[in-house]
Amino acid sequence: MVNPYHTKRAKELDDNSPTKNDKKDALTIAKLVSDGRYYEVYMPQDVFAELRVLSTARISLMKRYNAIKNTITAMLDEYFPEIVTVFKNPLKGKAALQILKSCPFPALILKLGVEGILAEIKKAVKKTVGRKKAKQLLEVAKTSIGVGYGIASAKLKLGLMIEELELLIKQLEQIERAMEKALADIGFGDIILRIPGIGIVTAASFFGEIGDPMRFDNPRQISRMAGYNLVEDSSGKNKSGTVISKRGRKNLRNILYQIARTMVAVNNEMKELYVYLKTRSSNPLKRKQALVVIAKKVITVIYNLVKKKAEYRAELVLGEFRKNQIKQAA
Repeated sequence: MVNPYHTKRAKELDDNSPTKNDKKDALTIAKLVSDGRYYEVYMPQDVFAELRVLSTARISLMKRYNAIKNTITAMLDEYFPEIVTVFKNPLKGKAALQILKSCPFPALILKLGVEGILAEIKKAVKKTVGRKKAKQLLEVAKTSIGVGYGIASAKLKLGLMIEELELLIKQLEQIERAMEKALADIGFGDIILRIPGIGIVTAASFFGEIGDPMRFDNPRQISRMAGYNLVEDSSGKNKSGTVISKRGRKNLRNILYQIARTMVAVNNEMKELYVYLKTRSSNPLKRKQALVVIAKKVITVIYNLVKKKAEYRAELVLGEFRKNQIKQAA
């Protein structure tokens, strides 16, 4: 005869024993720790907190700015696609914006004529406006393939979007002025701004994301925070080398990517390294892979300059070993 007490006790012990899922979760956590695919929660203080708020606010504004700009571009493609043959970038320049506000579509331009177009542009531009530009605008309006319906409503909609775009530009300028002031308050902003390829926005955004750089023991920790540490690329039984983890701050990765793109265009040392990485005979890197290497190099340069309170010196950016590699590959 089965003892009910023993049966109940056995069930309780079984319920409290580790399950396969528990063991799996423990292994997953151990794997994350060993790979460094985690970071501790950090709440920035003082000026670094200000920079983080400003950086986040700017990202939100830029998303809205790009969305509005894309919507305006789509509307112009529908109603007056030829305007870009007269104004290369209709959303830049006082003359082009005035046309978009007052007579953005072919039917309205034709109604005004050359003199009317000149009069509208003069409302925004004080200097003499070329009659040639006004005639060109009139000519493309005559042969436009843009749609001609709903003109009044489309003009109202376009005008409201341009107003919002101009407001966003003013707000972005306010944010960037505040970034400049906060960057000056951290004590080493001027050192970073002397690096060719780094400006106020990128520097302020970088420190807004990482906080005080001196809280890190080495630049590799910042790279890990961005998700630039290497992990095994595997799926089940398949293994195909290593990839960057991307388990980090996405905004920080985006900022570093933008810095790297600018660096390889205007910073001679980084450009030299970038070209070498892409063209070396052994294991040449693809464009994005090379930019990741540049981004990690930027982290190292910034960290060392801040730690040593040293000025940027171009001749010290690339070590002797790397210089020799580049020289031999030339």
